[in-house]
Formats: sequence, C-alpha cells, structure tokens
Amino acid sequence: MVLAWEAGQAQSCSVRPLTMKLPIPPPLVCHSSPSPAQCPTMNALKLSEIASMVGCPSPADGQRPITGVNTLEEAGPTELSFLTSDAYVRQFRQTQAAAVLVQRRVKLPQPAHVPVLLVDDADLALGQVLSAMAPLVPRPPVGVDAMARVAGTAQLGPNVAIGPFVYVGQNVRIGAGTVLHPGVYIGDDCTLGDHCELFANVVVRERVTLGHRVVVHAGSMIGSDGFGYRWDGQKHVKIPQIGQVIIEDDVEIGSCVCIDRAKFSRTIVGRGTKVDNLVQIAHNVRIGPHCIIVGQVGLAGSVTLGRNVVLGGQAAVRDQVRIGDNVMAAACCAVAEDIEPNTIISGMPALPHRQSLREQAAMRRLPDLVVQVRKLEERLNQLQKQAPQDERPA
Repeated sequence: MVLAWEAGQAQSCSVRPLTMKLPIPPPLVCHSSPSPAQCPTMNALKLSEIASMVGCPSPADGQRPITGVNTLEEAGPTELSFLTSDAYVRQFRQTQAAAVLVQRRVKLPQPAHVPVLLVDDADLALGQVLSAMAPLVPRPPVGVDAMARVAGTAQLGPNVAIGPFVYVGQNVRIGAGTVLHPGVYIGDDCTLGDHCELFANVVVRERVTLGHRVVVHAGSMIGSDGFGYRWDGQKHVKIPQIGQVIIEDDVEIGSCVCIDRAKFSRTIVGRGTKVDNLVQIAHNVRIGPHCIIVGQVGLAGSVTLGRNVVLGGQAAVRDQVRIGDNVMAAACCAVAEDIEPNTIISGMPALPHRQSLREQAAMRRLPDLVVQVRKLEERLNQLQKQAPQDERPA
C-alpha cells in the first residue's frame, strides 16, 4: 500500500494507524515538455499506403512518412489533413500539411501546392486512416484481475479481460473477447455478448442484455429504475420497475448516458444505434436500428423511434410519441406529437422544418409589424376625423 512519499518517489510501507499524520506529497512539477516517447503516438504510414487505403493513385512523394493527422491550419510537413467544404479553401492555400484528403466536389485552386487525395467522402476516408494510425486503447490483460470480484456462478467466455475493482454478479454470462475496464459493475442475471467493451465505472444493473460488439463509455448506467411515481393524494408512490433493458448488436453508448429499465416488458436500443454523451432514455423506450442520438437528448417514457432516426443535440421527445423511419430532428426541438416517416422537423414545438423556418422569420419581423400597425391605426384615426359626419362609420 502506497502511503509515504520521499523526494517525489512512492515508498511501500505497511498500514499505519489512522491517527498518524502522513507527510504531504510534493506537488508534481513538469520541468520540460514530455518527449514523444512519453506520449502515445500514432502509427506512422507511408503516403503511398494511405493513398492505396482510400483508393487514390500514389503521389510522386509516396515514400514520405505520415506520422499524424491534424487540421489544415496546424498540420506540419509529416501530417495528413482533410478538406470537406469550399468554406475552408483559404486554409488549404496556407496549409503546410504533407498531403490533404479532399472531398471531390470542393473547388481547389490550381495548381495545388501540396499533394491532394481526391475522395468521394473525406470524412469516411479520414476514418479509415485514423483506424490504421490510432494508438491502441489501453486495456486490461486477458484474465481476471486479482482485485476483481467475480461470482462463482458467472460464466466467462474465452479471452475475456476483467480489470481491477470490477464486480460481476451471480448467473452473469460474458461472451468471448469482452473487456471490462476497472470499476465496472455487472449485476445479477446479465448477459454480455462477444467482443463488448465497457469502460471505467460503467454500471449494468440486473437482468440487462447486451448484444455482440457493444461499446459503453465511462460512467454510463444501464438498467436504472424508470421514473415511475403516482400521486395517491398525500405523497408520490413509487411504481416498481421490474422490466429489462436490451441493447442489440453493434450499439455504441457514450459517457454518462442513463438507460432506464422498463416498468414491465423491455427498453430496447436497436442494432447499430449510436448514442452520444449525456443522453436520457426512459423506461419502455424502443429505439429502432441505426439511429443517431446526439448529446443531451431526452426521451420520455414509451417513446418509439423508427429506423435511421437522427435526433439533434438537446432535442426532447414527450412520452408515448412515435417517430417514423428516417426522421431528422434539429437541435433543441421539442417533439410533442407523432412524426410521419421521412420528415425533417425543428422548433418548439417541433414542426416540419420549412414551416418552422417561416414562423421564425415571421417572428423576427414582429417588432416592425407592430410599428406599422400603430402607424396605420394613427392614419385611420386621422382619416376618420377628416371625413364628413355622415360618411363616418357608425
């Protein structure tokens, strides 16, 4: 146990009485910038290898090593950059990058002063490159750490890695190659599929099922009680939440996401769906496959999302609402009614996007309209006073 510090170095010692005063450790001081060897570095690739990866012919300088990826403004002579819009052509003219991935539709100045790799989708191409160059994520080794607690009735598949301070409850089944980072809690009767990865301090409560290749980032909670209460005339009475949560294959869940268990039946997150940080998914919500749910979205109880739904940041959906396939909801919209498939919505309350834009434009003109109406009222009053008595309106 590390309890004493001397000259900046930790010293091992036995546990001492709690009444003793431990010396205060010296502050950590960085005397120089860390060397590249002290920091995680990307895997270097040759420019020709990157070109082949994204389906482009190799530039003349194909043997140049590429050691990283950076923005147009900050990229150096051994780094790759990317350009997805005409809005950044000015930065392209000034970039010092070794080469640039460029969306095919972008109009470039000619001749380009750096090698250009023309691709249909620069973001997708960049993703391919980053996958090849990214440093490995630190993971616990295969096996069960000595400081983990795994119930005797738990079933672990081959090549499972369980880090320190992990708790795995009774009758849990964990599939092959799954990784549990330090501090993960898995409640009783849970099932985790193959090749899942749960980062530090994720909590998965009892009777939750995760499919294959599910990723849950640090601090998220799956299976907490749904927010169910009923007023009995004197107090709020808690309604037991006895249902389950099912997370289907290839779902990725960001940090600090809360997914509530159903009151009964199931809360479901469909396959391939991606959930950003700080999202609330209430009890009995059903999310279809391949949805995108951006940060700080709130889904109230029993909401149903179709397939390929996109909810922008801070969008809120009222309980019982059904949202059809391929709907796109803009950031901060409030969805209070069912939405037909293939619709783009925005606003509070959410309306079809074009209608919402027209109403917003009208609202911006409202102060000028008020002034115009007052002037018209004054003019009308003047005309009424000038008119002969018998021509005035009754």
